[in-house]
Amino acid sequence: MASRRLLKAAEAIREVVSMAILTEIRDPRVQHVTVTGVEVAPDMRSAKVLVSVMGDEGKQILCLRGLANSAGFLQSKVAKRIDTRYTPRLTFELDQGVKKSLEVGKILFDLAQERRARQTELSQTGAAEGSSSPPAPVTAPSELQDSRQVIQPVPPASD
Repeated sequence: MASRRLLKAAEAIREVVSMAILTEIRDPRVQHVTVTGVEVAPDMRSAKVLVSVMGDEGKQILCLRGLANSAGFLQSKVAKRIDTRYTPRLTFELDQGVKKSLEVGKILFDLAQERRARQTELSQTGAAEGSSSPPAPVTAPSELQDSRQVIQPVPPASD
């Protein structure tokens, strides 16, 4: 488990890098970037910055190259913000968690659509079967005559 000091340093690095990317980096390759997390080494000499980049794989690789070229500038911003003996060396990696969560979301959406389709299909076949009454059993005419009951009218009650 990471110490409280490392967690605070990671959060400070995340804030500084996020704001610098948003407001100060003018590299056209670095666009549509979100800093999703920072993992700091226990000796505070290195930090892995996890980023999510909107776009296809080519744009993501291009953006990572732009961030790698801006690493020195971003490290100087981090050095001004956190007071440590060593300024962490920043490396940038794509956060695969976002990609995996999108894949899981798509799978769940597809399953929900399949379930709805099955339920509609079952309700349609059930309604078609339920709307028509089952056929009456065929009986011979002789059976019908024997099963008839004669109902006598009830005389009115006299007071």
